[in-house]
Amino acid sequence: MGQFTTEVLATETKVSFDHAVQTVAKILRRDEVVALPTETVYGLAGNAFQPEAIRKIYAAKERPQTNPLIVHVAGWAMVERCVREWTESAAQLTRAFWPGPLTVVLQRSDLIPDEITAGGDTVAIRWPSHPVMQAVIEECGFPLAAPSANRSNELSPTQAQHVLSQLSGAIPLVVDGGHCVVGIESTVVDLVGRPARVLRPGMIHTNALSVATPGIEWAGSDDGSGRRSILRSPGMTARHYSPKARLVVERWEDRMGFDDAVRRLGKPRSAISVIAYNVIPEVYGFCWVSLVPHNSEAYARALFSELHLCDASGCEVILVEAPPCEVEWVGIWDRLRRAAVEGWDFR
Repeated sequence: MGQFTTEVLATETKVSFDHAVQTVAKILRRDEVVALPTETVYGLAGNAFQPEAIRKIYAAKERPQTNPLIVHVAGWAMVERCVREWTESAAQLTRAFWPGPLTVVLQRSDLIPDEITAGGDTVAIRWPSHPVMQAVIEECGFPLAAPSANRSNELSPTQAQHVLSQLSGAIPLVVDGGHCVVGIESTVVDLVGRPARVLRPGMIHTNALSVATPGIEWAGSDDGSGRRSILRSPGMTARHYSPKARLVVERWEDRMGFDDAVRRLGKPRSAISVIAYNVIPEVYGFCWVSLVPHNSEAYARALFSELHLCDASGCEVILVEAPPCEVEWVGIWDRLRRAAVEGWDFR
């Protein structure tokens, strides 16, 4: 039995929106945590300046203390309270993409507790564009730490019901702000040192980032010396964003290639769910079949929702048709790779 009877608040009308914002702000001022919509995924939010609230986030998610959190702000004055120095590169990048699905990593201020940063000296910070999240931060007057509102390493939530399926009873409140319009987590760029480095890809891809920050590079999770460093961003662990079912990504060119991919799984069709976008399989006999859009932005918006549906079907394996290997799909490939990390092949 959970600690809470989790309540869901609507935001469809001005009255319900204002009520939700005021209710949430009161809870957050008591150093409790709530689930809020952002444009990327739903976040589990708490006062970023209060270690007690941060510890509750980690506890509700069952999240390792070594995995840092992103701090969400609304307004430049709040940004200045969170970082030691607002650099010119940060100003250039955020002028282009804030508010929006971009997180920047800078040296943290003394107001940011160790619990946020996994003991590191940097902070990941973002100004989200979702009206509910913005309104709540403004009403509170303090920034919010808000990792995805799910159990650690499990599927990210893009609808309020996804949050309830994992955290019902663990948190007091979920604000229903509809389906997240981006659908995968933010792009994270490390601006400490030169050159700037992409720590986590998202739907703002490197071609767009390079216009504002020339010379930007891709980075893994070590410090360049071969030693594993303190993580500066979430989403950098090998296993992440994972469904309950085994996830396999395959490429097929036609119906025959699809049938071959199914046979290689060694499972009956009744144990398999399929996510396809180009070659549409016959749906007969499968546990669940999802058809997702060709456009990368629409695909990202649908991805986690479709994976939630596959898991809900009770399947043992999720077979995903490999998307294109193009720059605007890198964030999507990152999520699929981490979801399928346990030895499953990409072909």
